[in-house]
Amino acid sequence: RAVAMSVSHSSRLNKLVREQYMRLPQDGLVQVTYVWIDGSGEGVRCKSRTLDKEPKSIEDVPEWNFDGSSTAQAEGSNSDMFLVPVCMFRDPFCLDPNKLVLCEVLKYNRKPAETNLRHTCKKVMDLVKDSHPWFGMEQEYTLLGINGHPYGWPENGFPGPQGPYYCGVGADKVYGRDIVESHYKACLYAGVKICGTNAEVMPSQWEFQVGPCEGIEMGDHLWMARFILHRVCEDFGVVATLDPKPMTGNWNGAGCHTNYSTEEMRREGGLKHIEAAIEKLSKRHDYHICVYDPRGGRDNSRRLTGHHETSNIFEFSAGVANRGASIRIPRQVGQDGCGYFEDRRPAANCDPYAVTEAIMRTTVLNETGVETKDYADH
Repeated sequence: RAVAMSVSHSSRLNKLVREQYMRLPQDGLVQVTYVWIDGSGEGVRCKSRTLDKEPKSIEDVPEWNFDGSSTAQAEGSNSDMFLVPVCMFRDPFCLDPNKLVLCEVLKYNRKPAETNLRHTCKKVMDLVKDSHPWFGMEQEYTLLGINGHPYGWPENGFPGPQGPYYCGVGADKVYGRDIVESHYKACLYAGVKICGTNAEVMPSQWEFQVGPCEGIEMGDHLWMARFILHRVCEDFGVVATLDPKPMTGNWNGAGCHTNYSTEEMRREGGLKHIEAAIEKLSKRHDYHICVYDPRGGRDNSRRLTGHHETSNIFEFSAGVANRGASIRIPRQVGQDGCGYFEDRRPAANCDPYAVTEAIMRTTVLNETGVETKDYADH
């Protein structure tokens, strides 16, 4: 009964009845779902429209608009916001030929909305494209019942201490695997570059990985993977939270570890370029902490305590195979003398556009201090 009470009412609707309608032919028409980031910088919104033929590229998807006053992005007196399609995926919920389309949000004057961090990220990625930056991001998240309590946890109390849950198997070790596997398949169908998944250290906490992605593609694919996760969870009647520390006390937080390399780091002898990049990052720790969560570091301060496989938010550190450091160089990379490194500081609710842009500004464009350079005129 406790489990039944923790899922949403809509998840209990008869899915077989829904399936009857989903099988109906569309007579050449196509449903396109526009997806965008709202005024919180964390939430995603969506709405759908009909096109008279299947779009073959993003250029075939028209701009649209929405009421920004209902998404904390505009005032009611001037509320229309533009949706500019930037990346298209197959729709794993309505199936082919239907599409999911990720959009940038522009204000009435065609300037980017405050939470449209893709706009400047794209400029920076265009500037550094000859470095061929590759990213892989590890998205941790926690499943909650509709009551806000971690899914599968005892109604009054806590599960046993951390230890048996990480990469666990068995009904007493992991909760919600159906959701995880459904999300994985949905991402593969959509064309999202998902590359793995595993149960995490805290029970009801999971992780999926997206990458390798080059440049702006990292943010595009991670945001769509997040949308698909929330949409899958909706079908199952539970909630996925990206809160960096969903449970206080002796429980792991949730991060979005970011793996990164440039072409010269991946070549023979690349370790010296990795070490040079880490040296640059060490001198700009405060700037990175400010952009690694949506609240200027306040969310991460609950997570980066120096405990539970994290570094201390006030100190920069780096080490080979060290999960308690700001930057981890994988042991294999140390042995090979080339490869990539992992920035373990980004919070689970970070904006991947902000994270990848910051890394490029510091390690390739050689910016220093807490101010960023405006490249709009270059």
